[in-house]
Amino acid sequence: LLLQYDADDEYKKLVKPTAEATIRAGRLAYTGSLMAIDYGRLKRSDMSTRELQLEAEVELNAKELEIAQAEYTSEHKVDEQTAKLRRESVRSCAEKLAKAEEQLSAIGGKRSLVHARAANRLLELCRANGGVYVKVGQHLANLDYLLPPEYIETLSALFDNASPTSYGNVREVIKEDLGEYPETLFDSFSPVPIACASLAQVHVAKLKDTGRKLAIKVQHRNLRESSTGDMLALRIAVRTAEYLFPEFTLGWVIDEIAPQLPKELDFCNEGRNSEIAASHLAGDDRIVIPNVLWKFTSPRVLCMHFEDGFNATDVESIRNAGLEAGKVSRLIASVFNRQVFESGFIHCDPHPANVLVRAHPLRRNQPQLVLVDHGLYKQIDDDFRLTYARLWTALMLADVKGIENSCRDLGVKKMYPLLAAMLTSRPFDEILERSKSGFLDGKTSEQSAGDKAMIRGYAQKFLREIIVMLDTVPRQMLLLLKMNDCLRHVAFALGSSPSSSMVIAGDYASRAVFNEERKQNYGTLSHANNFLTYTKVFLRIRAYDAWSSFFR
Repeated sequence: LLLQYDADDEYKKLVKPTAEATIRAGRLAYTGSLMAIDYGRLKRSDMSTRELQLEAEVELNAKELEIAQAEYTSEHKVDEQTAKLRRESVRSCAEKLAKAEEQLSAIGGKRSLVHARAANRLLELCRANGGVYVKVGQHLANLDYLLPPEYIETLSALFDNASPTSYGNVREVIKEDLGEYPETLFDSFSPVPIACASLAQVHVAKLKDTGRKLAIKVQHRNLRESSTGDMLALRIAVRTAEYLFPEFTLGWVIDEIAPQLPKELDFCNEGRNSEIAASHLAGDDRIVIPNVLWKFTSPRVLCMHFEDGFNATDVESIRNAGLEAGKVSRLIASVFNRQVFESGFIHCDPHPANVLVRAHPLRRNQPQLVLVDHGLYKQIDDDFRLTYARLWTALMLADVKGIENSCRDLGVKKMYPLLAAMLTSRPFDEILERSKSGFLDGKTSEQSAGDKAMIRGYAQKFLREIIVMLDTVPRQMLLLLKMNDCLRHVAFALGSSPSSSMVIAGDYASRAVFNEERKQNYGTLSHANNFLTYTKVFLRIRAYDAWSSFFR
């Protein structure tokens, strides 16, 4: 009845959004209850003998892997033969764990079925509630080392187009913010959106007089007003889940998203971000950031020049354009790492829909990127940027002591093997191996099931510590981790080696450290050491490029 009532503007601006947020909170409570019942029944249900055997095998192998990893990463000095045996033990335990997990998944046991059912419930909730809920679901879809694979596979569907707002509501948002309806403001305005995301949708229009093609981003109506209520409902839900299920430790996801959401809902802020980013990347014609037309821009409407392009992970379109997926992946990694280590002004949401690709108009068979959706940016301070750069330089050189020291400077102490694995998407055991061999990479382009099991092993071992870490590291680190996750998913979809992204990050990081050290008056010996460190990284990168080109 409340939603059917159509009264004054105060009702439209406050009462209706509050009522709608309450309805969404009700759906959330209902879905959460069903998921709790599902998992509660799982604890009491009778599993098959084979499933129980495999679950016991998984638990045993996980424990053995944890012990093997602890021995291998121990600070106590051992001889080369002992180190080799420990490394082989880690690899063997990881492969056994991966095999047991695959077998358990293959039989479609009850635990897997419950995970799948719960994930589908969550997907339906996010789609029904839209907006903030989709944003949270997308974030969860990136946590593939913390959540069961059933959740990752199911929630990844949220990266596809969301449900659009009606054209009537689009017209009203434009009228409320710009003073006129779109058909009055523009020569033409398509009522059908070309893209729709969790917070807004994009329509094509044409500018009067010049006929210039425009992209008009319009926020979903009432989203700004109802987002506070939605975040409150989500906070209450996760706190309740943490109380009822102590093993549930994902409340930090909401804590991370909450302070950023108001910025993302202010399209004037997004317009300013895009102009700052464009100024930092000026001079590189491989990157295009659409120009903002401020005359038609407001907190809920963003008007830009229209730029053609296709999704960064659309491999078929990449091939049809005469481009190589590997070149696209390397260019994407270069752009975002340049932001991190040079300007420190970072686009923190580089998922595929925000990075468009097209053939470069002037360079044959070379890609050009169009960066869109600049709502979530972070300006990291120079001290943090340089500490982060030193960490990546140490990762490139497999300098275990340097990794440990840099992580400590970032507030991460005993969990430094996990942070290193999360950043590089490689097991920390491999970094230890490289520290002994001196080679940058000697693996195939894809992670094996054993590699993933090793990283999950660190994640599970330090799960509680991760939560503490996320509360202690600078907040800017959380956004970098999110950016890293997004880039990793893009690279994986394009078939690019995890090591390739690591090499590009290490290249920009080592240059940042080298350039900063050159500015300081540390003396001749310090400058010589700085030059030597940079030279080591440079030579390893060139050797890797030559090696990968040979096998490409």
